[in-house]
Amino acid sequence: MKKPELLVPAGSLEVLKVAVLYGADAVYIGGEAFGLRAKAKNFSSEEMKEGIEFAHSHGVKVYVTANIFAHNYDLKEAANYFKELGEIGPDAVLISDPGMFTLAKENCPNLEIHISTQANNTNYLTYRFWWEMGAKRVVSARELSLAELKEIRTNIPEEMEIESFIHGAMCISYSGRCLLSNYFTGRDANRGECTHPCRWKYAVMEEQRPGEYLPVYENERGTYIFNSKDLCMIEYIPELVDAGIDSLKIEGRMKTALYVATVARTYRKAIDDFFESEEKYRANMEWYHTEIRKCTYREFSTGFYFGKPNEENQIYDNNTYVSESVYLGQVLEMDARGFAKIEQKNKFCVGDTIEIMKPNGNNQTTNVVGITDAEGNARESAPHPQEILYINLSVKPETGDILRASERK
Repeated sequence: MKKPELLVPAGSLEVLKVAVLYGADAVYIGGEAFGLRAKAKNFSSEEMKEGIEFAHSHGVKVYVTANIFAHNYDLKEAANYFKELGEIGPDAVLISDPGMFTLAKENCPNLEIHISTQANNTNYLTYRFWWEMGAKRVVSARELSLAELKEIRTNIPEEMEIESFIHGAMCISYSGRCLLSNYFTGRDANRGECTHPCRWKYAVMEEQRPGEYLPVYENERGTYIFNSKDLCMIEYIPELVDAGIDSLKIEGRMKTALYVATVARTYRKAIDDFFESEEKYRANMEWYHTEIRKCTYREFSTGFYFGKPNEENQIYDNNTYVSESVYLGQVLEMDARGFAKIEQKNKFCVGDTIEIMKPNGNNQTTNVVGITDAEGNARESAPHPQEILYINLSVKPETGDILRASERK
């Protein structure tokens, strides 16, 4: 069996480094243009260079998204962007649009080209088409079952790679090609500006009763009729491997460092455990489920992998995430006193019991003994996000560890 790549999202340089340290084999990122996550922090050219250098020094690949559907006025700038990417040197560029594909082949010929899920890749002839055009990898449409993916694998060249989403948010529209956002807000999801209208609450208005809004009920469970559960395939690593998928992809370039670390670390351990022995993988299933729920999620489903979803795959009564852990910060360094330097993300106090989350899968419970600010002033609490603080903990962490706390009820 071929061990699949674990591909993890990163919306910023900070998150890229976390993804690398917490188990990614490859990371996908966006530049400041031409990617489908305009609201992510994304990467400047200098940040991209630093991120690629950091990833490569740890043996991790970096793929850059350029998967918008381009208009005429995009093309000249896109050509220059691909030339710049060719000089910066990521491992691949991710594309949906044939015009952008042409520009990439012309302007960064040394980079692998991967075809985005946005291109609606639902059959093996489509895969063969892109292979003959020069693509190395195709990202499968999320609407495919494992049986369909297995059939694709047997009908494409052995060297060609299949990448498939295995965890994260699902979209109401086919392969994510959504028109709702543009219709309601003028912000085009196919150009990176989705406002997530599928999570909004809807009502019906009868033509002869203007202004009289009737709630949309489905079996009296609520009105969030487009709101799907998140995808989670942690229980099905053997089936994903058996289908011949080369890269297992996590969704979420808008997600926090805690989310990325939690999901990357959990899938890293699950994949490694399975390739050590299926018995070990099965024995650790409770740990995987416990850990994967320590980040934000919407309840889980298996998407289309085992057949078409039904009403059980939707959440009708709310559009909120479940959150069981709070991200406090990552240990930037340990000073001579043994205090952990962090950039604080959420409030915590002296006396709190928190958790140290280590890249190797271990968790350690510790108490906050003391907090000082950058000037050495003692604090009883840390209420201000992004403040640099020094934390004295009863159990000493290491540089790179993440600090988290249970969600306060």
